[in-house]
Amino acid sequence: MKFETLGIIEPIMKALKELKYYEATDIQAKSIPLVLNRKDILGCAQTGTGKTAAFALPIIQLIYKKEIVPRHDVALRALIVTPTRELAIQIDDNIKEYGKYTGLKHAVIFGGVKQHHQVKQLERGVHILVATPGRLLDLISQGLLSLDAIKLFVLDEADRMLDMGFINDIKKLLKLLPDSKQSLFFSATVPPNIMKLANTILKNPSKVEAARVSSTAETIQQYVYYTNRTSKKALLYHILQNPEIDQVLLFSRTKHGADRICRDLKKKKINAMAIHGDKAQNQRQKALKNFKEKKIKVLVATDIAARGIDINKLRHVINYDIPNEPETYVHRIGRSGRAGEEGVAISLSEPEENAYVKVIEKLIKKKISVVNDHPHPQTDKPMTAAEKKEWNKEKQRRKQEFFANRKKNRMGARR
Repeated sequence: MKFETLGIIEPIMKALKELKYYEATDIQAKSIPLVLNRKDILGCAQTGTGKTAAFALPIIQLIYKKEIVPRHDVALRALIVTPTRELAIQIDDNIKEYGKYTGLKHAVIFGGVKQHHQVKQLERGVHILVATPGRLLDLISQGLLSLDAIKLFVLDEADRMLDMGFINDIKKLLKLLPDSKQSLFFSATVPPNIMKLANTILKNPSKVEAARVSSTAETIQQYVYYTNRTSKKALLYHILQNPEIDQVLLFSRTKHGADRICRDLKKKKINAMAIHGDKAQNQRQKALKNFKEKKIKVLVATDIAARGIDINKLRHVINYDIPNEPETYVHRIGRSGRAGEEGVAISLSEPEENAYVKVIEKLIKKKISVVNDHPHPQTDKPMTAAEKKEWNKEKQRRKQEFFANRKKNRMGARR
């Protein structure tokens, strides 16, 4: 469906044409008319379906039509809350692109950096604010921000929000929002706890579902290479020699592993940078910027940092470690094949991870194509004592990082 048929106004259409956005995705075609008609929405949408535009475009339009006269009246009308800094920045960047001809003012606030510049921007006035929960509540508690004039509220990535321990912050936030608001609730999955939260936010919502839950896009070709743990580095290097692979988003299970992979790739003269929770905000933004500008070939990411990574026309994703949660696999490979584009997802499976592949295939209801023609096939040869010792150390590191991340994420909103 073309955007023109959805009632999008000319200033926004002009920006979309410059971005070469002509056909609305499924979630956009279903959501935009409902939002413009002031309906609350419960949206279930996988990563890579164009979800941000589904709520950002109509929000920009609604505020523009209200605020076009008088132009000097700048009040905070829309609040978009999302779990991570990267995703908040990405949404704000998208709003900047979509609304460039509307004159609307927008800002993004998040923790982990000094608040001075964010506060100055708020003082100048904004129509649309994108925020992570912790910094948002912090500025409200300091009396630097009021939500009294909010007319549009978006809770994005709700499932991730709960996974990261933000439920209490969301409950606090809901008490500060006016009752007379339009609410949009988006989540990749809608289990009972998400539905319970949605029922406290939405009023007679229209349910919008863009894709079957835990499905992978048909445009993504999926391959698995079975190898041994000790051969993974060599196999990765072999795969990266393919001239068709010009850029790769590569997933590591742990922060320690991500840094190690970067070091190994640099030794092979392959430009790589890592993005994960232990990196400073400026380091993370630099890595993402360099990747978008194609200054580096491989961006190595952990799952917690990946939700905010949105690279136009990214074709290749590699799972260096197979995730033990199949839903994580769906989110990972959803970084490629976005908005109808073709993508390629490659997974490297060592013997201890073979069972994870089977669970993933059961979830996505399809077989992942096996690549047998490669120089580092999986063998039945048992690990040596030294390899087994190192593997046990790695498992212990993964366990420690898992619990450390969970604790950090739950406390992060208050840092």
